Amino acid sequence: MSDRALLVIADIGGYTKFMKVHRVNLAHAQTIIASLLEAVIDGAEPKLKLVKLEGDAAFFYARLGAKETDKDALAMFTSIVSKIRQNFLERQVEFEAERLCNCDSCLQASQLTLKFVAHVGEVAFQKVKHLTELAGVDVIFVHRLLKNSVPIAEYVLMSEPVFDRIEPELKPLGNQVHEDLEGLGTMKLQYIDFNELQRERPHMARAGFWRQFKAWFRMTLKAIPYFVGTRKSCEGFRNFPGIEPPPDLLLPPGVPSVTPESVVAGEPAPKADGA
Repeated sequence: MSDRALLVIADIGGYTKFMKVHRVNLAHAQTIIASLLEAVIDGAEPKLKLVKLEGDAAFFYARLGAKETDKDALAMFTSIVSKIRQNFLERQVEFEAERLCNCDSCLQASQLTLKFVAHVGEVAFQKVKHLTELAGVDVIFVHRLLKNSVPIAEYVLMSEPVFDRIEPELKPLGNQVHEDLEGLGTMKLQYIDFNELQRERPHMARAGFWRQFKAWFRMTLKAIPYFVGTRKSCEGFRNFPGIEPPPDLLLPPGVPSVTPESVVAGEPAPKADGA
């Protein structure tokens, strides 16, 4: 059985190719991204539910009713992503104010960016213990949106069903693009530059030494498992230079591949293994 849902991926990027990939940078990058993802998740709740963390990205969904309402997550989409980004920026500014470490990862943390891709479609839900897995062509579709030709770093890229429901006053900010999505064909999409949607950025004064030291100590404690090798730093990160994500990262486990013919023919969404 499938349901209609809003699918959103928040993706953190911005570490440059000049990053020196060694143990300290990797461990600190891992803890920084984890902290920023916590802020993203806090900003998404309660309208969006977390499906899973995918390296340096978070995959969310919201069930939609059969009838369009003024209160569903789709109708509030732009305000939701603006709130998420505000949380992200506040955590980023807080980190920079408290930063004591001068490694590459910590120095570049203030330059990290956040982008969103969003789509509406039919998905199959599968319960695996306390987790909810999503499967279907539209799950693949929203993941394919991450690989695109949008020429800016911070944006929200939307399929037409999402863009059609945003506030009328924001539609003039839309920029139309056509993307060739692997296995799905060429799709017409719209993106909005976050600098047009949300111009103000938070500001925080530089913290004193002891507050910086406490923040550094907390980060060091969190990074210990990555320093000693009991956990692997940046595993599955798609936006970290020198780290190769698994080749099937963009396809959730158990989701079969699709062809353009199956999408055009309107075949039902494929189910995950065991569904």
